[in-house]
Amino acid sequence: MKILPILAAVLLAPQTASAQQVFDSHVHLWDGEKSIDDYEVQVKAAGLTIMGFGGMWFGGPNQALAGNPDDIRARNDALIALATKHAGMLPIATVHPYDGAAALTELDRVAALGVKRLKIHPHTQKFDPADPRVLTLVRRAGELGVIVVMDNANIVPGGDSEKLFNLALAAPKTKFIFAHMGGLNFRFWNILKMARTAEGLFGDNIYFDISAMVTLAADAPIEEEFIWTMRNVGIDHILLGSDYPQFSLAQTLEAFERLDLTTEEKAKIRHDNAKALFGFKR
Repeated sequence: MKILPILAAVLLAPQTASAQQVFDSHVHLWDGEKSIDDYEVQVKAAGLTIMGFGGMWFGGPNQALAGNPDDIRARNDALIALATKHAGMLPIATVHPYDGAAALTELDRVAALGVKRLKIHPHTQKFDPADPRVLTLVRRAGELGVIVVMDNANIVPGGDSEKLFNLALAAPKTKFIFAHMGGLNFRFWNILKMARTAEGLFGDNIYFDISAMVTLAADAPIEEEFIWTMRNVGIDHILLGSDYPQFSLAQTLEAFERLDLTTEEKAKIRHDNAKALFGFKR
């Protein structure tokens, strides 16, 4: 069963006046169904009503290292099965770029099942974003209409933003979401304002989620620069994410609402950008 139509029905359903319209783009399901149950309990306890969430099995205690594509396939299948049971869940599959042909085969398979997002993590999965196998994988994702989510917390030696930028330049037909918007090196991404002025250079294919970082930036000395960066990369290219279970959605929203953004900007980040990026429009 393809899961995209199920989620579309949820996102297009009328929202009550009291509902907080939120799409949480970054949720880790370390314990499968139990993680979803615990997440939903937290959301309900905080009085929130979400439009949906992006759920991934990979992260924390669950590794997706090279050399074990059969395990990755089985875990992707389990994730897709969860998405058929939880209508608000947008599944985020995983492969390892260094698995080569096996990774490409798995990408093709999950895309055929309706998966529209792929998460890969240079630090945890121990790969170099500049490796040619990564470029081959992300270009194939673009051909399939799959959005590539990559960690961008800059926790690898020397940082990773520069390599991710060059990867996006080399795969202009692939849409990327860089999670955490560069971490504490978020200032680098102001380069996008200049990149857009260079004819033929940049495909405008980079998006960000501000999971984790928003809780650090709100009411901090860096808040003004953080907001300045958000506007330079483009408010239309920013998504809200909690990075559950490390941070709760309530914690994330409480920090987000303290940012000195306009009402229109906040609405775009909370839900409108996700609708547009993932193809859910009224």
